[in-house]
Amino acid sequence: MSLIKQLWIAIAIVTLIALGGSLVVSTLSARHYLEQQLQVKNLDNATSLALSLSQMPKDAVTVELQISAQFDAGHYRLIRLTSPTGEVLAEREYAGVLDGAPEWFIRLIPIEAHAGVAQVQDGWRQFGTLTLESHKRYAYTALWQGTLQLLGWFALGGVLTGLIGTLIIKHITRPLGRVVEQAEAIGGRRFVTTPEPSTREFRSVVRAMNTLSDRVRTILAEEARRLEQLRRQTQHDEMTGLLNRSQFLNQLDSALARDDAHAAGTLLLARVGDLAGLNQRIGREATDRLLRDLGERFADFTSANGNWEAGRMNGSDFALLAPGREDADVLARELARALHDTLDAHLKDVLVGLPVAATNYAAGEARSQVLARADGALATAEQTGDRSLRVESGGAPAPYPDLQSWRAALLSALEHDRVRLGAYPVVTNGGRLLHDEAPIRIQLDDTWQPAGHFMPHAARLGLMPRFDIAVVRAALRAIAHDGRERGINVSAESLRDANFRGELFSLLQADPATAKLLWIEVPEYGALRHLAEFRTMCVALQPLGCRVGIEHVGAHFGELGDLHELGLDYVKIDSAIIRGIDTNAGNQAFLRGLCMIAHSLGLMTIAEGVASAAEQEALPGLGIDGMTGPAVREG
Repeated sequence: MSLIKQLWIAIAIVTLIALGGSLVVSTLSARHYLEQQLQVKNLDNATSLALSLSQMPKDAVTVELQISAQFDAGHYRLIRLTSPTGEVLAEREYAGVLDGAPEWFIRLIPIEAHAGVAQVQDGWRQFGTLTLESHKRYAYTALWQGTLQLLGWFALGGVLTGLIGTLIIKHITRPLGRVVEQAEAIGGRRFVTTPEPSTREFRSVVRAMNTLSDRVRTILAEEARRLEQLRRQTQHDEMTGLLNRSQFLNQLDSALARDDAHAAGTLLLARVGDLAGLNQRIGREATDRLLRDLGERFADFTSANGNWEAGRMNGSDFALLAPGREDADVLARELARALHDTLDAHLKDVLVGLPVAATNYAAGEARSQVLARADGALATAEQTGDRSLRVESGGAPAPYPDLQSWRAALLSALEHDRVRLGAYPVVTNGGRLLHDEAPIRIQLDDTWQPAGHFMPHAARLGLMPRFDIAVVRAALRAIAHDGRERGINVSAESLRDANFRGELFSLLQADPATAKLLWIEVPEYGALRHLAEFRTMCVALQPLGCRVGIEHVGAHFGELGDLHELGLDYVKIDSAIIRGIDTNAGNQAFLRGLCMIAHSLGLMTIAEGVASAAEQEALPGLGIDGMTGPAVREG
């Protein structure tokens, strides 16, 4: 029970005790007053009647008539005249029942009034003793009606007290509401701070909780910085800051295995000609400065595109991986122009060759095929001239000649519901199923195609929100059919689309039981580039019970500075880090640190792209909670 409810109950109990006590005291006081009034009336009426009888003849008929007249004229229960010897000379008594008040009320609050007693004289001789008792029913009626009126006023006062008390409680506990919100946020792994209230007790609590949040935030920030330093030491070239060869090849493997809007792209290579001779001609320091500046040109391309990667393959070779960019010739010219301008700025009188080669790739291609095309194009460019450019086309031929044809085919698949989902198990370290990854498949020309085949074209046509909504609908139907949990991806394009978010929330709210079995994840670069929209989606999805996470987590994990405020449930580690993890000591240290930070936030860590039994065996010891990939099986 909440504290506010407890305060309200306490106030209600105190109010009831106070009003109830007042009601009892008032009722008893009224009874005592009525008893006194009845007693005075009995005594006065008895004295008056005795005086009248004393002055009248004392024959039995006259006495009886006088007593009857008095009894009939007033409201009496008993009038009795007895002789000095105790003989009843005359008596009138009301034998009817009491009315005007409930029987239980009469038994609960009895009215006891002494009868009036007076002496009747016959000259100097005592004639008899007169006893007179007024009827109590009118007293009970008055007492009952007074009690009802008093109870009504007390009820009205209680209601007014409750209303005023509610307003006062709301005013007093307004800071408490913020304290509760902050406590719930910390319980939900969102370490937020709030302004300190003016109430002293609340202020001390809020100050302590703010200190806790700041301390956790500082610890996480320090751990993230150390993790980023470790990543750069193990995955990056020391001189240029670009990825080293092994990590770049892992990134290439990860890109080729993707099944989303960035499944296709371009690989570019550039080579500094005669690096050994250049060292002799301009010196080692000048050569190193040139290589660093060339590396900065590559970094300029990656910084403007969150999911691009650049690497130094060896002393003279550089590479750029551009997922989602398929116009290889345009990109190659842009890169070549930037690199050649850098050469000219450093070497005005020395001619240095720097050929550039590019090839596009498609999802599912082997790394060896892509590298062979790129290396062949670079060799051709090198033979053609010192600063030549060579673009080698690759990948499967497009089934449609232009974007309009693609648009017609994709819209037709959506409109005719030629959509279904794949199923790839995501399991715990013990083999228990967490959920099925459910990538989209659509039917084009009577053939079911994976997402990597058509998603890049859907992204260029702005159709990603429609496809993501189709995935949500299909996933909810599949969950309702077999009860198995499903994991779906939301693209960066859909994340920033307000209409998509509104339709997503409507679908989940319409079927809350099924929504609780849905896992929704956003790519790391999408969450980073659209952090405000991602935070809005996380806050809206939390009450619905579905799980929310980030996929392809890796190189930019440290940049998600507000990760602890999002209330996430899990992160999926990019396959570029998982690839060869059993033998890569640097990636092992990085993965161990990443899992430590994630676990401190209460996040589950899942490894993507597990391709071998050796990787599968090594991951639990590094902090991984679950895994998926070609080598993973359910059970």
